[in-house]
Amino acid sequence: MSQQPALDGPSFHVEQEAEPAAETLIAGFSTFGLAGLTAVDYIVDHLDLEERGHVTVDQLPTITPFENGTPRHHTRLFSRDGLDVTVLVGDLFIPPFAAEAFSTALLEWTEANDVSEVTVLSGIPIPHGPDGHRVFYVASEDYQERRLSEAELPPMTEGFLDGVNASLMQRGMESDLATGILTTPVHSQGPDIEAALRLIEGVRTVYDLDIDTEPLETFAAEVKNYYEGLSQHLEAAEPQDRHDIMFG
Repeated sequence: MSQQPALDGPSFHVEQEAEPAAETLIAGFSTFGLAGLTAVDYIVDHLDLEERGHVTVDQLPTITPFENGTPRHHTRLFSRDGLDVTVLVGDLFIPPFAAEAFSTALLEWTEANDVSEVTVLSGIPIPHGPDGHRVFYVASEDYQERRLSEAELPPMTEGFLDGVNASLMQRGMESDLATGILTTPVHSQGPDIEAALRLIEGVRTVYDLDIDTEPLETFAAEVKNYYEGLSQHLEAAEPQDRHDIMFG
């Protein structure tokens, strides 16, 4: 499935090698602090998921990650048989003006593949003390009833979303697509591994997935240079006042 190109604007296309059987999509994007992206990358690695699709884009500056000389797609979909979860790893920074086009293409894909629930892992670039080191949620009412009624996660008290998070949540409010954002404060210097750990704990709480977080320090050391380079790229690409913003 793909979004029709907008006049003088970017268009995104979801390509898949195999249709996912999962009803749940967990996504992490290249945003400030890289906590959500680090978390989903670790989940893919720890649960031994396979790449089964990717997203391409026209008319937007892009990146092509590579490892050991081999390139890969910047936005990839992972799953495996026997697990009711598809994970989206989005290395590409989606600027606010392209958020609606990206979200539309992704949501067309979720509808075509009977995905009934979307969870986004995200960091909040706001000042915070030790008491702020928690995972909060912003979620549609059906997501709250389905996933959060027994989870000991507090809601964000007030604020607003923008970018991809706002577009996805708007769809969650207007349809039967249960949509939740699990979020935590992040520090200015990325990647924030401690914030990623908190988000993984949030996923374990909500989905009861068996994810061992102890090896994350080793994992973080292995990808440190890559994430630091991506963080520098993100800081150069994104104005400081245009992050997804949520104030508690």
